[in-house]
Amino acid sequence: MFYVSAQTAHGTDLRTDNSLLKLSDVIQQRSTQNQQLSEQVSEDRDRADRLARQQGQSPDDTARLAELERAAGLDPLRGPGLTVTLDDAPPDATARIPGVPAPGVNDLVIHQQDIQAVVNALWRGGAEGIQVMDQRLISTSAVRCVGNTLLLQGRVYSPPYVIRAVGRTDALRAAVDADPTIRNYLGYVTAYGLGWKVQESGELTLPGYTGSADLRSAGAP
Repeated sequence: MFYVSAQTAHGTDLRTDNSLLKLSDVIQQRSTQNQQLSEQVSEDRDRADRLARQQGQSPDDTARLAELERAAGLDPLRGPGLTVTLDDAPPDATARIPGVPAPGVNDLVIHQQDIQAVVNALWRGGAEGIQVMDQRLISTSAVRCVGNTLLLQGRVYSPPYVIRAVGRTDALRAAVDADPTIRNYLGYVTAYGLGWKVQESGELTLPGYTGSADLRSAGAP
């Protein structure tokens, strides 16, 4: 459960390696730069859209563009859905079940695999769109963790991590309940008090994706 991919770690232990502080500083700087670039990209896209409308488009072209934007996650999405929240356990948490060993540091924090498992389960459950924290995901979005912080599309977040999905709530919940990685995580929820909350909503609104192709895979150098 508490494995961080070698591709992300580059062969180091991101929780104990001495380079962690330096790496975190670099990521924080990159996060600020990417947020500024993302805002500029959004402004440029708005200007391009206005120009296209002024020049005129055929009804077929307009309909096709709208469908492509919907499929790509560029437009806001509204509908019933599920909200899943994951959180670290208290730093002084102890075993809650007799016979369970005392937790290590890694047992008490959320990891990349936990977040990715929820996202993947929601996609399998037929989610029409997914939002992690304040960002809409697209097919190439990369969910990465450095230590116990989340790096998503060039921005850094700390727990609790909130994941929202629009779709049939019964299918979404069934997919989450059936996922083996999530089941394993729930064992740690019971044993050590990691945070876990699932809420059904009659209506959720997800923002449209506003980044660019260059920013989707932004991550640690």
